[in-house]
Order: sequence, then C-alpha cells, then structure tokens
Amino acid sequence: MKKTLIYIIVAAVLVGLAAYKIIGNKEKQQQEVAEVAKQVDKINVNVIAVSKENINTDYTANGTFIPKQEMNQSADISGRIVSVMVKEGSRVSAGQTLATIKRDAIEVDLTIAQNNLQNAIADNQRYENAYKTGGVTKQQLDNSRLQLKNAQAAIKSQGVRVNDSRIRAGISGTINKKMVEPGMVVAPGTSLFEIVNINSLKLSVLVDESQIGKLSLGQNVSINVNVLPDDTFSGKITFIAAKSDASLNFPVEIEVQNKGNLKAGMYATATFNTSNSSETKDLMTVPATAFVGGVSSGQLFVVNNDTAKLIKVQTGKVYGDKVQILSGLDEGDKVVTSGQINLENGSKINIIK
Repeated sequence: MKKTLIYIIVAAVLVGLAAYKIIGNKEKQQQEVAEVAKQVDKINVNVIAVSKENINTDYTANGTFIPKQEMNQSADISGRIVSVMVKEGSRVSAGQTLATIKRDAIEVDLTIAQNNLQNAIADNQRYENAYKTGGVTKQQLDNSRLQLKNAQAAIKSQGVRVNDSRIRAGISGTINKKMVEPGMVVAPGTSLFEIVNINSLKLSVLVDESQIGKLSLGQNVSINVNVLPDDTFSGKITFIAAKSDASLNFPVEIEVQNKGNLKAGMYATATFNTSNSSETKDLMTVPATAFVGGVSSGQLFVVNNDTAKLIKVQTGKVYGDKVQILSGLDEGDKVVTSGQINLENGSKINIIK
C-alpha cells in the first residue's frame, strides 16, 4: 500500500514538472512570436530623396565608317596587261593611268583607218569638183560624203580604243586592292583595282523613330571612335532616310573629315544634341519604378513618420527611366522606389536605403 502511494506521488510530481515546462515553453514561444510579429509588421523598402536636376537628353547611336567614295575600276576593252603602275596602298588621282593593255593590233587598225580617211578625203574632193561640172550625179556625191564621214568615225573609234588601252582611275583615292598582274588577259568589265576615297568618311547609323524628328541636314554631331579614345571628331548630317527599316529605325549618314587616322570599317558612336536647355534644367524627377500601377496612375508612396503614405502627383515628360514631377512633391520628400508592391496606405516600413 505504501509503495503504491509513493508511486502515485512520484508520478504526480513528474506530471507537474512536465506541465510546468510545457507552460514555460509556451510563454517563451509566445514571446518569440510577438517579437517576430513586431518585425514582420514593418515592410522593407528602398527610398530616395526628391531633388531637382538637369536632364541630359542627348541621343547616341552606334555605327561604322564607310568611304565617301569607292569603286571597282575595270577594263573597257579586251587585251593582255602589259604593265601595272600602282600597288596596294598607292595614292592616285582621278584620270591617272593605273595599268596598260597591249595595243599593237589596235595601232595597226588605227593606221588602216587613217589611210582609209586619206583616200576618202581625196575621193570626196574629186566628186565635189566633178559635181560642179555635171560629171557625177547628186547621189554619187552623197555616197562620197557618206564614205568620208564613215572614215572619220572609224578614226574616232580607233582613237577611243587606243585611249581605253590605258586603264585610268575613275576617282581620287587609295588603291585598297589590286587584282591584276602583267601578262593577264582581261575582258571588259573585269574588276582590276578597288579604289577608296577616305579623305572624308561617312558614319552610317540607325536612329530610332522617336528621335528622327529632332534631326536635320547639316546638323553638327559629336563622334567618339572606340579605338581612338584620345581623339575627338565631329561631322555633319548629310543624309536622313525618308523611310524606316522593319525595326522602325531610320538610316542616317554623317560626313566626317578624316584627320588621317580614321579608317573605313571603324566602329564609332555618334552623339546627337537633342537637348533643350530651357526644358531640361532644374527638373524634379523620380524613378519610373516608384509609381504604383505604372506611371500613368500618378500614384506613389512617400515616407511619413516611418509609415508609407499613398499620394497622387502630376507627372510631366518621361526621360528614359525618370519621370518629371510637376506637382505633389517637394524637394527632400522621400519616395519609395521598391517594395511598394507589399504596401498599403499607412503601412509601417523599414528603410533599407
């Protein structure tokens, strides 16, 4: 009986201790939950202080330089190349002889044509004299005159062939490529030399449709060349396409005078000055990401005594990722830029930065 009583007492003590521990743990858990609740009650956000600034709206576009002039010089007649007078890299002037074609046969034909002309002149003179005395008919005289004209035309034709035996540069520039050697037989239209004129170059870029209306022919453009970071260049717009491409971009060409270190094919960036200083000076702006439901809503959160206050502002123009504020904010106001998706008007906030 005594043993049973002892067991009951021990069991009761153990149950009491267990109950006490459970109650203690519960109170501790409640305290921890309450502490977490305090932290969760505040929503983490990023903010910025509103200030005025000058907005740079200059537009940039990338492109490559192309020669102002370039051509493939070809032969006008068939024949064998006798001599080549230039090499790759040579500077040439328009009309300068680059190579010659063998013209022995052409000179023989020219001599024959000259002899035929002399005979035609003599025959025509006899017919002219005979016609005055009635010795020949008008038709015979006309045929004589025609023969004289044909002989004169043959001389001119052979003269053209002789002239074409010299392959001359069509433009001034630099021999970029030479595709001919002495002894080669060429035909009309065969490309023999590639000539490029890089005294001035054209920078070809694509301009977005939103900016094309701000550009005009003759407008000055600043240019930076990636491989020549220490040099500055400027050019003028010489061409603006009347039609956009499939991506709604307009081809634009800018002519640049070459200082001697630019090459066709170089990559460059053109900066178009489209800023209006009176419109972009001392503007109050906020990031576009600050708006609740998009810029068109005009709603954003500001910090008010560690809480978020939803306000309505009047917006102006959009400059890239910044939106002009016309009214509703003052300088120094703190605007929530991220985390606002979890906010309601009056939510407590914890500012991260």
